[in-house]
Amino acid sequence: MGRTPPHPQVSQFDLQQVLEALVDPVRRSIVTRLVTSGEDLKCGAFDMPVSKSTATHHFKVLREAGLIRQYYVGTSRMNSLRRTEMDEAFPGLLDALTRAVSAPS
Repeated sequence: MGRTPPHPQVSQFDLQQVLEALVDPVRRSIVTRLVTSGEDLKCGAFDMPVSKSTATHHFKVLREAGLIRQYYVGTSRMNSLRRTEMDEAFPGLLDALTRAVSAPS
Protein backbone atom coordinates (compact mmCIF):
# COMPACT_ATOMS: atom_id res chain seq x y z
CA MET A 1 0.00 0.00 0.00
CA GLY A 2 2.82 2.44 0.75
CA ARG A 3 1.71 5.99 1.43
CA THR A 4 -1.56 5.77 -0.50
CA PRO A 5 -4.49 5.63 1.92
CA PRO A 6 -7.23 2.99 1.46
CA HIS A 7 -10.23 3.78 -0.73
CA PRO A 8 -13.59 1.98 -0.84
CA GLN A 9 -14.62 0.02 -3.92
CA VAL A 10 -17.76 1.13 -5.77
CA SER A 11 -19.61 -1.87 -4.31
CA GLN A 12 -18.83 -0.49 -0.84
CA PHE A 13 -20.27 2.99 -1.46
CA ASP A 14 -23.08 3.82 0.94
CA LEU A 15 -25.56 6.55 0.02
CA GLN A 16 -26.04 7.59 3.65
CA GLN A 17 -22.28 7.99 4.12
CA VAL A 18 -21.97 10.00 0.88
CA LEU A 19 -24.83 12.32 1.85
CA GLU A 20 -23.40 12.80 5.35
CA ALA A 21 -20.06 13.71 3.78
CA LEU A 22 -21.73 16.25 1.50
CA VAL A 23 -23.86 17.90 4.21
CA ASP A 24 -20.85 19.85 5.50
CA PRO A 25 -20.23 23.10 3.58
CA VAL A 26 -16.43 22.75 3.73
CA ARG A 27 -16.59 19.27 2.21
CA ARG A 28 -19.10 20.44 -0.42
CA SER A 29 -16.69 23.23 -1.35
CA ILE A 30 -13.87 20.68 -1.80
CA VAL A 31 -16.01 18.51 -4.09
CA THR A 32 -17.31 21.54 -6.01
CA ARG A 33 -13.78 22.82 -6.53
CA LEU A 34 -12.69 19.43 -7.89
CA VAL A 35 -15.73 19.36 -10.22
CA THR A 36 -15.09 22.85 -11.58
CA SER A 37 -11.30 22.56 -11.82
CA GLY A 38 -11.44 19.41 -13.91
CA GLU A 39 -8.04 18.37 -12.58
CA ASP A 40 -6.47 16.81 -9.52
CA LEU A 41 -5.50 19.29 -6.81
CA LYS A 42 -3.11 19.10 -3.89
CA CYS A 43 -4.55 19.65 -0.41
CA GLY A 44 -2.83 23.04 -0.14
CA ALA A 45 -4.68 24.32 -3.23
CA PHE A 46 -7.95 24.56 -1.33
CA ASP A 47 -8.73 27.79 0.49
CA MET A 48 -10.55 26.55 3.59
CA PRO A 49 -11.58 28.50 6.70
CA VAL A 50 -10.40 25.69 8.99
CA SER A 51 -7.15 24.53 10.60
CA LYS A 52 -4.87 22.07 8.81
CA SER A 53 -5.91 19.22 11.11
CA THR A 54 -9.60 19.94 10.50
CA ALA A 55 -8.97 20.09 6.74
CA THR A 56 -7.27 16.69 6.98
CA HIS A 57 -10.38 15.34 8.70
CA HIS A 58 -12.62 16.70 5.92
CA PHE A 59 -10.48 15.07 3.22
CA LYS A 60 -10.58 11.78 5.13
CA VAL A 61 -14.39 11.86 5.38
CA LEU A 62 -14.65 12.47 1.63
CA ARG A 63 -12.14 9.69 0.87
CA GLU A 64 -13.84 7.16 3.13
CA ALA A 65 -17.20 7.97 1.53
CA GLY A 66 -15.65 7.30 -1.88
CA LEU A 67 -16.03 10.83 -3.25
CA ILE A 68 -12.31 11.48 -3.69
CA ARG A 69 -9.16 9.48 -4.31
CA GLN A 70 -5.93 10.60 -2.64
CA TYR A 71 -2.42 9.80 -3.78
CA TYR A 72 1.04 11.29 -3.48
CA VAL A 73 3.13 13.12 -6.04
CA GLY A 74 6.44 13.75 -4.31
CA THR A 75 5.49 15.25 -0.97
CA SER A 76 2.10 16.58 -2.12
CA ARG A 77 -1.07 14.69 -1.32
CA MET A 78 -3.22 14.97 -4.42
CA ASN A 79 -7.01 14.76 -4.56
CA SER A 80 -9.05 13.56 -7.49
CA LEU A 81 -12.81 13.40 -7.76
CA ARG A 82 -14.09 9.86 -8.28
CA ARG A 83 -16.64 11.14 -10.76
CA THR A 84 -16.98 8.00 -12.88
CA GLU A 85 -17.40 5.78 -9.83
CA MET A 86 -19.90 8.17 -8.18
CA ASP A 87 -21.90 8.42 -11.41
CA GLU A 88 -21.96 4.62 -11.60
CA ALA A 89 -23.15 4.23 -8.01
CA PHE A 90 -25.42 7.29 -7.76
CA PRO A 91 -26.25 8.65 -11.23
CA GLY A 92 -26.85 12.40 -11.28
CA LEU A 93 -25.80 13.09 -7.69
CA LEU A 94 -22.70 15.15 -8.51
CA ASP A 95 -24.54 16.98 -11.31
CA ALA A 96 -27.32 17.89 -8.87
CA LEU A 97 -24.76 19.09 -6.31
CA THR A 98 -22.99 21.24 -8.89
CA ARG A 99 -26.28 22.77 -10.08
CA ALA A 100 -27.38 23.47 -6.50
CA VAL A 101 -24.11 25.15 -5.57
CA SER A 102 -24.00 27.30 -8.72
CA ALA A 103 -27.70 28.28 -8.62
CA PRO A 104 -28.38 31.91 -7.70
CA SER A 105 -29.80 32.37 -4.22
